[in-house]
Amino acid sequence: MKATVTVNPTARDFLMAARTRGREQLQDILQIGQLTARIARLAHMLQRERGASNIWLCSSGRLFSPERSRCAGEVDRELALFKHAITDPNYLPGSALLVSLACALHYLERLPALRVEIAGLHIQPLQAMEQFNITLRHLLSIVPETSNVVDDADVARSLAALFSFMQGKELAGQERAIGALGFTLGEFSEALRQQLVDRIDSQQHCFDAFCSMTDEPLRLQFQAYGEPCRETEQLRRLACTRLTRDGDEPQRALRWFALLTRRMDALKEVEDALIDVVMAQAQQALGQVLQQTELDEHDMASWVSGKEGFETERYLDRHLLALVRQQAQQLESMAQQLASLQATLEERKAIEKAKALLIRHQGYSEEQAWQALRKMAMNQNKRMVEVASAMISVADLWQLPTKE
Repeated sequence: MKATVTVNPTARDFLMAARTRGREQLQDILQIGQLTARIARLAHMLQRERGASNIWLCSSGRLFSPERSRCAGEVDRELALFKHAITDPNYLPGSALLVSLACALHYLERLPALRVEIAGLHIQPLQAMEQFNITLRHLLSIVPETSNVVDDADVARSLAALFSFMQGKELAGQERAIGALGFTLGEFSEALRQQLVDRIDSQQHCFDAFCSMTDEPLRLQFQAYGEPCRETEQLRRLACTRLTRDGDEPQRALRWFALLTRRMDALKEVEDALIDVVMAQAQQALGQVLQQTELDEHDMASWVSGKEGFETERYLDRHLLALVRQQAQQLESMAQQLASLQATLEERKAIEKAKALLIRHQGYSEEQAWQALRKMAMNQNKRMVEVASAMISVADLWQLPTKE
């Protein structure tokens, strides 16, 4: 029932309306908490499918075929449950949340086509990873929009901790996918290495924010089970410093994926506990509201003077949500960086092909081929990738014999 006031409104009317609105908000947050749990489970399985798909693509279909299929099946089951949870959107607050839902569903509906490309090895690993990242970004962006329904300071603080944690977990999932790519290939380019470092640093910022907002039991659970283990740290250092091809690429990639998956599963347990905390706090606050008696003059005086939980300081906790939205914008920035990385890798691939042509037909060394391309680019006032692409486009027309 909507909160209403009389034709000749009084202070008491508005305070009664505030009580009613607060009760409705807490009832809504209980439903939204259930939706958040569905989003978290769907995101967790999408994160796992992303990593498995990277290993499959980088190994040209030799590794992780059963795992990839199993992950896809689990995603589909969670997606069906998620869709069931949003069948009746009337309890969802604000048009922005509905727009976020529409965007998420748009990308989720493109999953079957993406899987066909992956199964046929018709898509590059970075391109596939970016499509998973976009889908997850829109899915996770639903969660901060639910904060518009919350006025209770304790619930708002728990939601802020949850949002920060979910974003940190997604960045940890991207770390798993990027590492799986590099370890399967047996090398990390400078650009790919920088992406890995960015994910490691950014997830730590999110987890630090979570630790500053949550209670001690959850903080200790995260520190005990959610932090990277020693072997993970060793592999991180290897990826960021001196990884070279040594024939152990498949085993190292599988070990990386197993370690990071174990960590992601531990993070999921903390995430579930966080959602339970939000639900419990909302339930407790709702119980208190339902037990409230009729307002008398003493209650009125207490409310106006700020003695019944309406202190200005408590509302400052809601500003924590601005931090969370800033972190969400960081995910958007990282997606753009990944797209830039894809373009950079494609350019490098073109330059390498052009160098190979010069080495084959002119007998150049690799350094001579590089210098030749560089000189042509300078003479023509063009970028090196443009010269390389032009050379590749007429490669079939070259009549130069291969030098012995």
